[in-house]
Amino acid sequence: MIPRYARPEMTDIWEPATKFRIWYEIEAHACDAMADLGVIPRENAEAVWKANDVEFDVARIDEIEAVTKHDVIAFLTHLAEHVGSEEARFVHQGMTSSDVLDTCFNVQLVRAADLLLADLDKLLAALKKRAMEHKMTVRVGRSHGIHAEPTTMGLTFARFYAEMDRNRARLQAARAEVATGAISGAVGTFANIDPRVEEHVCAKLGLTPEPISTQVIPRDRHAMFFATLGVIASSIENIAVEIRHMQRTEVLEGAEFFSLGQKGSSAMPHKKNPVLTENLTGLARLVRMTVIPAMENVTLWHERDISHSSVERGIGPDATVTLDFALNRLAGVVDKMLIFPDNMLENMNKFPGLVMSQRVLLALTQAGVSREDAYSMVQRNALKVWEDRLDFRELLLADDDVVAALGEDGINEKFDMDYHTKHVDTIFARVFGET
Repeated sequence: MIPRYARPEMTDIWEPATKFRIWYEIEAHACDAMADLGVIPRENAEAVWKANDVEFDVARIDEIEAVTKHDVIAFLTHLAEHVGSEEARFVHQGMTSSDVLDTCFNVQLVRAADLLLADLDKLLAALKKRAMEHKMTVRVGRSHGIHAEPTTMGLTFARFYAEMDRNRARLQAARAEVATGAISGAVGTFANIDPRVEEHVCAKLGLTPEPISTQVIPRDRHAMFFATLGVIASSIENIAVEIRHMQRTEVLEGAEFFSLGQKGSSAMPHKKNPVLTENLTGLARLVRMTVIPAMENVTLWHERDISHSSVERGIGPDATVTLDFALNRLAGVVDKMLIFPDNMLENMNKFPGLVMSQRVLLALTQAGVSREDAYSMVQRNALKVWEDRLDFRELLLADDDVVAALGEDGINEKFDMDYHTKHVDTIFARVFGET
């Protein structure tokens, strides 16, 4: 990813130097295990650790690869330059390149997942804070973009919290699913390497042994991992689009923080644009576009081919770096977001009382009016509010049929706003486990 949308904590995971360090640890731990089993001399295994403090020369490895046309062989050649050819002669014994590449890739994905889980925790904290602040801040709910019934801003934040909390559980599961390693040799049969070597290497790297590998770790694991990142990206966009809607001039119920010196438009000095959340919509698209290639990687020829390799070199860093940046950006947006309660009430009252139409409808049916007649009685008054911006309650009080069924006090009682917030505490207890 370009630096504009990248944070160093995540990009460091995908740097060539990090990759080669992981490769080295895989090979060195494998040598230790083979020495423990008496397969190779102990002194050769110990010699490999002479390179433990070495900073591998990426340019040198690239130079060797230009000749060998094989990245793992290039690395092993460079490792021998530090350890010594004789001392390193048992390195990679019985292993295949995929043992190193796949195990390393999964280590990187696990590390990336840990950063993303921390990102989600930061976002969840911001969403919870704003939900608590605006638990009873009334705003109109909308369906199809049209005023529906009252809700609260706290419930808006709470539903986003619940969605991201589900995403955290999904990512935790995806992390566990991809946290496997394979040191099983050609076509995965362990013919040339003892399964106990795999167990040792995986234990050292925080992985579990892949139950059955076919020279490669099965890519359904990775498909699930990237699909989970795609779902999280969609949830980011879900929140971002709601904030963008709130910031529209004719709505203005909430807005991104506009910092001192910030400019909204090169042409129009008055502009305050939702640039951060618009950016998040775009970043979500980038993350989601890695999902289909990851799923297509599941299908490989026989025990393996390398059609997945070039794909993963791109989507591994692209998806995790982009999502890491997006989650942190969204956490900041939510934390600093401006909320305008007065505008919420003003918007709800643009069509005075109209949001109470269902409550009146239900009251009429409970009073003995058929649903069809009740709907007609309410709608004929509601349409006058739409067309002429009249007060819905006043129209009902002037409608003889409605008054006959409910009485004036019964009509007035149906416009109590507290009716719509009476179960907010119950919902919050379900979401946050608090009363």
